[in-house]
Amino acid sequence: MNLLLVRILFVVGSMLIGYQTLAIGDMGFIGSLIGMIGALTIILAEIGMRKVSVKGLSSTVFGLILGLIMAKLVTDAFSVAPLPPESLELIRVTLTLIFCYLGMVIGLRGKDEFNVIIPYVRLRRQDQAEELILLDTSAIIDGRIVDICKTKFLGGKIVIPRFVLKELQQVADSTDPIKRQRGRRGLEMLHTIQKDTDLDITLHEESFPETKEVDAKLVQLAKLIEGKILTVDYNLNRVASIQGIKVLNINELANALKPVVFPGEGMHIKLIKEGKEHNQAVGYLDDGTMVVVEEARRMIGQDVKVAVTSVLQTQAGRMIFTKLQR
Repeated sequence: MNLLLVRILFVVGSMLIGYQTLAIGDMGFIGSLIGMIGALTIILAEIGMRKVSVKGLSSTVFGLILGLIMAKLVTDAFSVAPLPPESLELIRVTLTLIFCYLGMVIGLRGKDEFNVIIPYVRLRRQDQAEELILLDTSAIIDGRIVDICKTKFLGGKIVIPRFVLKELQQVADSTDPIKRQRGRRGLEMLHTIQKDTDLDITLHEESFPETKEVDAKLVQLAKLIEGKILTVDYNLNRVASIQGIKVLNINELANALKPVVFPGEGMHIKLIKEGKEHNQAVGYLDDGTMVVVEEARRMIGQDVKVAVTSVLQTQAGRMIFTKLQR
């Protein structure tokens, strides 16, 4: 049953109730019209509340109930004093209004910490905690997530936030051909992941409308569901780590899996282009590691044998410095 059908049934039911209410006075038609107008008014109000989240509504209701309880307790305390009934009634109404307002405001402000609603309750044994992994847009577009999933390296449930999917669709619809290609590649990667029936994948609906940046939303959601973020974005990695969120960086994993080389070790490399410094040439290993060869500019385009002199590890990856072997 879709939303349109529910709305139509609501309008029809309201018209029937209006008709039966005024049918005795031969005003059934007017009653039906009043019922239809009332139903349409409520539907318009419901459409206007589209951005109200279930979590925010639940937090508000919880705060309202807490405010009513506090107002009742404080009013009962005032009832012990010898006050006139009119004064007690005024105090009761005033305190109820104040505490209900404060309770609702506090509930809304603390909604991110309010985990009583069903979608955020995880009933499980403490020694069998479920691992939740949030996919970032950059990790989806990167494409290596598909191979990582096929190797069963990731354990737990993969969570794709709705706002990440929306950002991916916006990139795929971009007028920039490069961005459009990246976005379509990301959607294709998602489709490939979803076809793998062995993976536990879920779409998360929380949108955080008050937050504009997708990275900030990811951090908020990771805090809320106590999950990890899978990304290749260096800035997101740093921001999330500072806030105590565990981050799985594909680039760091790739660097950790590269073969280890030691000074003095020999290797063969094909020189591709010039280096930044004078008389340097550059080649690449099969895994993409850059190899800088000293005094080899004249041999660009050839396969040469080199010896490792040093290895430099950077945030962008690893660089191997070598010299020609005679």
